Amino acid sequence: MSGPNVVWLTLDSVRADHTSMAGYRRDTTPNLQRIATNPEGTNFPDCIASSNGTPVSSASILTGTQPSRHQVKISTEFLPAELDTVPELFGERGYRTACLSRNAYLGPGLGLDRGFDRFELIVSSSLYRAVPPSTLVKWLVNIRKHSAGFTTDDSKHATPYLMNDVLKRWIREFERDEDPFFLYAHYNEPHRPFYPPLPYHDTYTDEIEMSPREAAETAMRIHRENDAIVANGCTLSEAEWDALHAMYDAEISYTDEMVGRLYDFVQSRDLGETVFVVTADHGEHFGERGELAHVLGLDDAVTNVPLVVDGLPEASSDGVVQHIDVMKTLVAMAGGRTEQFQGVDLRHEAREYAISQRGPTDFQRFLTHNEEFDTSRFPASLTSAFRDREFRYLTADDRAELYRLPDEETDVSGQYPAVAERFESIATEWLETEGTPIGSAADDRMTEEMRRQLRDLGYVE
Repeated sequence: MSGPNVVWLTLDSVRADHTSMAGYRRDTTPNLQRIATNPEGTNFPDCIASSNGTPVSSASILTGTQPSRHQVKISTEFLPAELDTVPELFGERGYRTACLSRNAYLGPGLGLDRGFDRFELIVSSSLYRAVPPSTLVKWLVNIRKHSAGFTTDDSKHATPYLMNDVLKRWIREFERDEDPFFLYAHYNEPHRPFYPPLPYHDTYTDEIEMSPREAAETAMRIHRENDAIVANGCTLSEAEWDALHAMYDAEISYTDEMVGRLYDFVQSRDLGETVFVVTADHGEHFGERGELAHVLGLDDAVTNVPLVVDGLPEASSDGVVQHIDVMKTLVAMAGGRTEQFQGVDLRHEAREYAISQRGPTDFQRFLTHNEEFDTSRFPASLTSAFRDREFRYLTADDRAELYRLPDEETDVSGQYPAVAERFESIATEWLETEGTPIGSAADDRMTEEMRRQLRDLGYVE
């Protein structure tokens, strides 16, 4: 039995409510919208990521398991050997597997390269190995069109142009073989610092006070001062918020353009049946609960992400869905083993509720900037959120809270005691059964180059 080819693109830090499919005030993702409205396209408006950060969410996507199951960045730094990876499962069915990643958290440092026949991580030290010289030359020629121009500040450079060219080369190679393939790519855009390529700086600045250059530099400054800003109450001016949103949306718009180009390339090739998936690993905070980035919360700002799939016409988009559901469906279509998966097969099943989790949190990064930072607002322990289309139930060692969506500020446990009791029962049972860990803890294997890239992105080592 031969299943379809799979091209899976994960974008970094895209919240669903900033996309065209969600009716956002800016048409940021016309290409994703186009893919979703194709005859076999589907938009899943209630896709809920398994976590609020790249390492945890990516481990869930590539194992089909929830965070407290696979434990990556929950209680361990490296993927347990006892878990199969999705490329291993595809490989058992005769698939060729390849991954191109721009984020060091999706790579060998956490064991997330396991099972790929071909894996390349684009960081400074591996650039000349991962990217062909001809592609680098093309990127340099177009560096003002597809990046920040000639600057030594690595954090300002955009890489979707590089990613696309490498992926096109790989797809041409796959085309010459009859065996199906699983191609996974992690684009780092629009992850902060929200510095879009130069031609995109003025995409959304006509309606704000700042010039394109001022807005871009404001976004860079906020990125560098992120922890201090959060620690001191997240009190940005209206002009600063406008600049941040404009640059974030411009990055989304550019990345959407690159996704559209790759999609059209895939459609133009003689590949046979191919499922094309575009999603995000998590979203981004813009002041919700006094937060920036994606560190503390598990609300919709960081867990409700876009998910567009071309090639699953039988899948229902009603109700909540998670990445692990889509991945289980794809592995099942290939005839692979799915016993490990904690998702549902979207061709036959529906999910009752979604689960998002984050690991224990160290607040020192904020306390360093403000000793009076109110840590009591956020759980310090493992935190789990159970969400259906109406409510989100959050539970940790020191609290249990119920929110009626879209309001995620007011605990309504007292108003809906029966709902709170039902979710408490669900959470207790799940955490004691399916939510228990598999395997043993292990140290990470991050190189200094990987750590440097993560520092540039604002992660704290």
